[in-house]
Amino acid sequence: MTRTTGLDRRQFLAATAGLGLAGLDAGAALAQSGPLNVFAHRVMQTVSTGAQGGDITKGWAEANKTGIQWTTFDTGPLQERLFREASLSESTVDVGFLLNTQAIPRAANLFEPLDDYLKRDPIEDAGDVFPGLLEGMKVGGKQLAIPFRHASSGLHYNEELLAEKGFSGPPRTIEEMIEIARACTYRRGDGTAVVGLCMPGVTYPNVIDLARAWDGDFITPDFKCVADQPPMLNAIKLLRALFEAGAFPRNFATLSPEDVNVWMQTGRAAMSLQSMGRNRIYNDPQKSKFPGKIKTVAVPASTALAGKYAAAPAKVEFWGLVIPKNARRKELSWSFIKVMVSKEATLKAALNGNGPVRASTYADEGFTRTVPYAAEELKVLKVARVPLPAFDEAARAGDFFKEEAEAAVLGMKTPEEAMASLVKRVQPLLPA
Repeated sequence: MTRTTGLDRRQFLAATAGLGLAGLDAGAALAQSGPLNVFAHRVMQTVSTGAQGGDITKGWAEANKTGIQWTTFDTGPLQERLFREASLSESTVDVGFLLNTQAIPRAANLFEPLDDYLKRDPIEDAGDVFPGLLEGMKVGGKQLAIPFRHASSGLHYNEELLAEKGFSGPPRTIEEMIEIARACTYRRGDGTAVVGLCMPGVTYPNVIDLARAWDGDFITPDFKCVADQPPMLNAIKLLRALFEAGAFPRNFATLSPEDVNVWMQTGRAAMSLQSMGRNRIYNDPQKSKFPGKIKTVAVPASTALAGKYAAAPAKVEFWGLVIPKNARRKELSWSFIKVMVSKEATLKAALNGNGPVRASTYADEGFTRTVPYAAEELKVLKVARVPLPAFDEAARAGDFFKEEAEAAVLGMKTPEEAMASLVKRVQPLLPA
């Protein structure tokens, strides 16, 4: 349930009359109507207020003489509630977090364009923010959100398990990854059955990381479904072959990201494709049997891309800060956003576990000391792109992908049949 904490108009007027507005700055005056109400995923609150880097919101709250009311949801419910609140005649929500896949045409009617704010009161060093992330938050040429957090894909590998099968390091190409996945499908001396590669199902965001090893896509930026082209077919064939060899989980269709965490922590999987930030979870000394032994690298490209990319242009997904058009305190909201995406706040949030959206963070020695995969992540960010362009029917297209990919991996259809069917089902959903 949404928690509302704002005062009504009469209470607001009474309170401000007693204090005397002349003695307050504009931000403090606006703040009198209650704490800033932020709709977010719980992880956003965690990385904003964590212990290691510190609370990046504290200084802003003190300067504006107000508190911050975090209202948190899981990803799906968050986007649903945020859009619903923004559709009302007026909302108590001051700032929301929007996932890049939700930067769709409908959003242009619900959230405040930020271009004018950026011109008259710009964020700190906008050129330091990865340009692909800023561009990904534009709809119809308008900047609807300012990037705050990214999650870039990586290849995680258990160096102890690979060493047991004679490999001294991670795969350098996607072809080597296939070889290692097959070889590392075995039963260990303690009886643990190991699969070579694990990931949470064959939804398009997961499979696209493999297709990108050949520079492939599901849907191109100009809204063409190309799932029946060689790169995506290669990815589906790869998964089908590993499944047949027992090197991909038999129950892959029902695995959640949390399940994959456990498989990596307990040595049931030698490698996984997941967000690079999972490295901390995999190596958690309280839960992992292999603390410090699970390493993270960029997803390797195929031999066909040798010389073109230093790593596969794997996916990057990200969250941005938005202001609902029906928000009551937009100037206060913007001042909060400016602080949240400053260089100092970006670094502190990164130390709390956030995926930093600024290049300068990766040059900070304090950050690179605590994030062993920082150089690999930067390598990915230089070439990564979103898994598909945002459009109104994206969720439905994703459902179709999952159905057809599962059918292909399970052998109910050939990869060619499944992807040809997918193109026929998805193309009518795409914008003209």
